Amino acid sequence: MLNFFQNLSPELIIASLSALPFTELRGSIPIALGVYKLPVVTAFFLAVLGNIAAAVLVLLGLEFFSGYLMRKFSLANRFLNWLFKRTRESHQKKFEGWKELALMLFVAVPLPLTGAWSGALCSFIFGIPVKRAIIAISLGVVIAGLLVTLISYGAINCC
Repeated sequence: MLNFFQNLSPELIIASLSALPFTELRGSIPIALGVYKLPVVTAFFLAVLGNIAAAVLVLLGLEFFSGYLMRKFSLANRFLNWLFKRTRESHQKKFEGWKELALMLFVAVPLPLTGAWSGALCSFIFGIPVKRAIIAISLGVVIAGLLVTLISYGAINCC
């Protein structure tokens, strides 16, 4: 994998790292600023765009893949219907009317496992429509990007 990244420009590396589930922009912005010494605005925009692009692909992929499985395999259909029904019923009252806001805030928190990938999975399981989920996740990514950039740049002292 390191050989793959050796031949890429720093900008493409940062956008790619932002699209990966374990680094997302929480890892790519500090690398952009610390390792590659990219300008702050460049680092922010590359990381945000890469992260949002990945979230959109994950959302669309989940919709397509689950639909395919549910059409082709009755066991998958029963399991996914059970999972969606159970999850939505047990959490419906907590998130009723707040789904998109809760999703945005979840993605905006710059902690491990709260990024765009997790947000895409949560929105899929809770049945948030794709267009609304994309907007909420994108807003959350922008907020997280601002926070991580400010922390990485030293404008916010988090510790």
